[in-house]
Amino acid sequence: MRCLGGINSTALLSHIQQHPLAQKMGLKMAIISKDSVYVCPQIYFACIHEHIKDQRLMSDAVPAQIEQWSKIETGIEVTKVNGDANSLEMSNGKTFNYKSLVLAPGFDHSMEPIEGLTELADGDEANHVFAHILDKKERVSQNYYSGWQNLNGDTICYSPKFPYKGEGTDFYAAYYEHFQRLDTLNGRAAANARIQYWTPNKEIYKFGYANEVALDECHKRGIEVMFGWEMMKVQKLDNGQKIATFKNVDSGEVIEKDFHQANINPPSKTHQWIKDSDLADSEGLLDVNKYTLQHKKYDNIFGFGDAVGFETTRTQGAAAAQNPIVKNNVLQFLQGNEINGVYDGYTFMPFLLGNRYASSFQHKHDFEPAAKNHMIPNYGIFSRVYFDWMMNSQKGMDNSYSGFNKNHGPPHGHWPASYDELEHNDYLKSKNIDPADLVNPKYAARLAAKEA
Repeated sequence: MRCLGGINSTALLSHIQQHPLAQKMGLKMAIISKDSVYVCPQIYFACIHEHIKDQRLMSDAVPAQIEQWSKIETGIEVTKVNGDANSLEMSNGKTFNYKSLVLAPGFDHSMEPIEGLTELADGDEANHVFAHILDKKERVSQNYYSGWQNLNGDTICYSPKFPYKGEGTDFYAAYYEHFQRLDTLNGRAAANARIQYWTPNKEIYKFGYANEVALDECHKRGIEVMFGWEMMKVQKLDNGQKIATFKNVDSGEVIEKDFHQANINPPSKTHQWIKDSDLADSEGLLDVNKYTLQHKKYDNIFGFGDAVGFETTRTQGAAAAQNPIVKNNVLQFLQGNEINGVYDGYTFMPFLLGNRYASSFQHKHDFEPAAKNHMIPNYGIFSRVYFDWMMNSQKGMDNSYSGFNKNHGPPHGHWPASYDELEHNDYLKSKNIDPADLVNPKYAARLAAKEA
C-alpha cells in the first residue's frame, strides 16, 4: 500500500499501522512526501500570534510517526501516476507499484503567481506585507506582527480563487479590525485607516450561511468587501508607497490600489501530475466519490484532503474527519470486502472575530449546517470563553491526529472506528441515497462475475 501527500497521509499511515487487521495482514506500506516535517494548518495562525503558546508549530520528522518497517521517501515529488498499471514515478527516478494507493497531495501553494510578493513578504518587516503560507519555520517570526502595525492607510486582506489551501480558515479581516479599532481609540492608528477584504471569488465562504454571517459582520464593522478582483502584483515604490494591482475577473479591468499593510493568502493550484493523469475531474481535482472517498474509476485508489473533487470547504478539520473513512475503506478493499465507510461531509471552520473572540461554522455535504454550527454568538462573554476553548480544542485535535502517540486516530483514538454496511447506514437512509450508487463499477463487476 502507498500513501502520498503531507501531514494527512502521514497521519493516515500511522493510524492504519495500529489497526489489528493491518498487523494481521502483514501489509507492506510506504509514504511518499515532498516534506519531512509538517505544519497543522488549522493551528498555524493561533501559533504565530501565541494564542497557543505551548504548541510547536512544526512537527518532528516523518520517521518519528511511522513504524520503522515502513518505506519512507521524503523530499521528492511524484511526476506521474498510471492507474491502469498500478504504478507511480517519482522525481528521484524510482518507480513504485502498489496494490492500493491513497492520495492526499493538497495543492501547489506558492507566492510566485503574484508578481513581487516573494520579495516584499521575505524582505524587511517594515514592508508590512505578510504571506499566509506554510513554507518555512521563519515565516512564524515574519508573520507575528501580521495585522498589528496598520498605523495609517488601508490594510488589504486577500484570499485567492477557489479551490485553495486555507479555505474556511483564512478570513482574518474581522480579527484585524479588532486590533485596528483598539489602536484607533488609543491614538496609535489614523482615523482613516481601513480594513479591506479582496478576492476573485464572489463570496467569502462557499457555505452560504457562513457567508451571510461574515458579510453582516463586515458591514457592522466597516470592513470593505471587494469581490471579483484577482491580485496580480504588489510593489514598493522608491518613495515607500506600496501598490497592489488587481484585475477584475468579469470585465478584465486592471486597477492599482495603494495600501499600508497586506495580509495575503497566495494562490493554490492542483498538481500537474494529477491533471496529466486520468485520476482528475474536469477541474483537475481527484475524481473521488464524496461519500466513500474511493476513486470513481479505480477501486484501489482513494483520495482525501484539499485535492478532492467535490463541493466542500477544504479545512484540516475536514481532512481529520475523512481520515477514519479512508482507513476503513482501504482495509475493506484489501480484504476484498465491500466499502462501507461513509463520509457525511463534516467540516469545521474557526471564525476569528478579534484578539480573544471567536465563533465557528460547521457543515456537512451540500453545505447543510451541522448540529453545532455557529452555536456561539459573535460577541460577549460566550465568544470570549469560546476563543480559549476552541484554541485548546484545535491543539488537542492536532495532538490526536498527527501526534506521536501510537493510536488509531480520531474519532476514538484507542480503538478503530467501525461502520454499518451500506444498506444499514443511517446517513444514507436520511438522505434517501441508494447504496448501489456508492459501489465502484469495478467492484460491482467482480461481484457479479463471482455470483455468476
